[in-house]
Amino acid sequence: MKRKAGAQSAAGSNPPRKKKTKNSLSRDDAQERFRKGLFDTEVLEQYTTEYASSAPYKHAVIHSLIDDQLLRSVRTEIKDNVMFTPKETDIYKIHQSGDLANLDGLGDDALAKLPSLLSLRDALYSQSFRDYVATVTGCGPLSGRKTDMAINVYTPGCYLLCHDDVIGSRRVSYILYLTDPDIPWKPEWGGALRLFPVETIEGADGEGVAHTPVPDVTKVIPPAWNQLSFFAVQPGRSFHDVEEVYHADSKEQLVRQGGRVRMAISGWFHIPQQGEDGYVKGAEEENTRNSGLMQLQGNPDQYDAPRSQPVSVKPDNEEKEQEEEEEEFNEADLEFLLRFMAPTYLTPDTLQQIREHFLEDSSIELPDLLGKKFAARLRAYVTAQEENNSALPKDTPTIEKETSWRVARPPHKHRYLYQTPSSLSVSDGKNKQEKNKQKKSGSEEENPLRELLDEFLPSPQFRHWLRIATHCQIESHDYLLRRFRRGKDYTLATGLPDSKPRLELNLGITPTNGWDPRGEEDEDEDEDEDEESTSKSKSKAGKADKKKKKRKNKGGKEEEDKEEEEEKIDVGGHELYMATDEGDDNEDAAVYKSGDDDDVLLVQPAAWNRLSLVLHDKGVLRFVKYVSRRAKGDRWDVSGTFEFEEEDDSDEGEDGVGVGVGVGVGVDDDTEEEWHGFSDNEQDSDSD
Repeated sequence: MKRKAGAQSAAGSNPPRKKKTKNSLSRDDAQERFRKGLFDTEVLEQYTTEYASSAPYKHAVIHSLIDDQLLRSVRTEIKDNVMFTPKETDIYKIHQSGDLANLDGLGDDALAKLPSLLSLRDALYSQSFRDYVATVTGCGPLSGRKTDMAINVYTPGCYLLCHDDVIGSRRVSYILYLTDPDIPWKPEWGGALRLFPVETIEGADGEGVAHTPVPDVTKVIPPAWNQLSFFAVQPGRSFHDVEEVYHADSKEQLVRQGGRVRMAISGWFHIPQQGEDGYVKGAEEENTRNSGLMQLQGNPDQYDAPRSQPVSVKPDNEEKEQEEEEEEFNEADLEFLLRFMAPTYLTPDTLQQIREHFLEDSSIELPDLLGKKFAARLRAYVTAQEENNSALPKDTPTIEKETSWRVARPPHKHRYLYQTPSSLSVSDGKNKQEKNKQKKSGSEEENPLRELLDEFLPSPQFRHWLRIATHCQIESHDYLLRRFRRGKDYTLATGLPDSKPRLELNLGITPTNGWDPRGEEDEDEDEDEDEESTSKSKSKAGKADKKKKKRKNKGGKEEEDKEEEEEKIDVGGHELYMATDEGDDNEDAAVYKSGDDDDVLLVQPAAWNRLSLVLHDKGVLRFVKYVSRRAKGDRWDVSGTFEFEEEDDSDEGEDGVGVGVGVGVGVDDDTEEEWHGFSDNEQDSDSD
């Protein structure tokens, strides 16, 4: 996560002027702005001792840090004068202010509206308080010249996922809470700072010791008025997140609770800059190099899970020629595919339309791919798992010990539950264990999820269907069954591991609804409009959804539908493909909701019985948004990746084919639950 440089101030529209030199506060002036007794020797020693013994890594929490009246004035000034912009990336959903380092560049009129905020900023970066923080943490001198702080507001549905804050010259990270002083924050509202322990793994063959965060947090620090949390930034160690601020049960409850607005001033203390005491020439560059080395030490990527396990199915020349001649299925292949697939997707006309659409757009979505009988069995099975959700253990070790699920890690890259095909489970040491669990539950022969993963998708018959549908000669396949738990799971943005394009499949098998607020806006459109072809999946998918809604309305549940309409909330769980500028390391890579959605190429909400095929090329990022606890269930899917060889008679003829734009359902800001606080601004931050 990196903050964009050169952002405008959040406070007013006055043109910036030349920065003024920060006032150097005397020791007494600085300390008067903090609570009485904070700087007493015994208090400082107490915090230093607590910091040294804290876990999972060293951190401190100071209650009632600032003079209460001063901080109340700061909060009032922020509410009245500071502008915010709602923004989403792959890693956060938040309302952001400008960088408060820019306060000195404001005009006199703007500064006159923020005297308390300026006073607080100067106190936090005063010599007295910097020395205090340096003593507690033992981190060494801190810069007073390089101020780095912003105001962040989390409303219900906002969050920040796992990261370690390591960028440039940062030395200490901090959060000062400005929640409502008259309505105490309750832990059950969420919004806590949560710390991840790091697993230390002794590498083999002289690789050294690797450090990687585990999926579960072990320290939870709920917000509180005038509370400061801080810790030294440590590459590969200081992993933390901000828990989602949870939605209230009703609008009336939300009003009584002050809106559950988690406001905080957060930022970093940096190493001394040139001309300051403690400055060491080249220290920042050395710090950056060491950070990179520490993060790479012991090759921690080798412990990521799941690991790519492609199964080679590359045909020899004779088999390839035979397959290319066979454009239709024989009777045995059709019989096999009809056990799983809807008949319409096996007709020559439909397959031709699918191929033409895919070759034109490089992506396609196909609703109702699975046949009715198999889909009904599958839905009943997955729904039963959802309804028995309370039986699913909460912690990773128990999940992996008592169920057939494994947990994706590390959490600064992804977290979700997954299963691999049984043919690969031996390498995970899970094959016998999983079969024993299935026998105990009596589900070994009754699990349609395993039929999908072990029988249908890896089959030669389905590969043949894929070849006809996409014009790609499949050389390897790699499948995962995934379950994204509400209030827990996500993947962060990643591109391709190399420059070679690959074909990607996603079969949505999420049985619950409410995942696609934009699609639900269409229920009043004419049901009898002309259908486009099966391959025009976007329109057909929308039409299928409309029909379902019409049936619901005919059931006489108008009151429930009205309530549902009022409560439409983006609960995440959609998979996005985004274009990105290669080599642009100074910007948030996956900003997709800040007033300009041009880079969003494809959005796939969690869905039931919907197949998507995407040709993923270089320069395109992919991620699954965090699933809110407000979702009606978990996101379930099967994800597949394929190495392929394009067939010689391909009529596409373009180089660098990427994801097709405009296929699928896009993100619309109008579907967001509005937050009616403060004003909008255009600044980015990765603060907590």
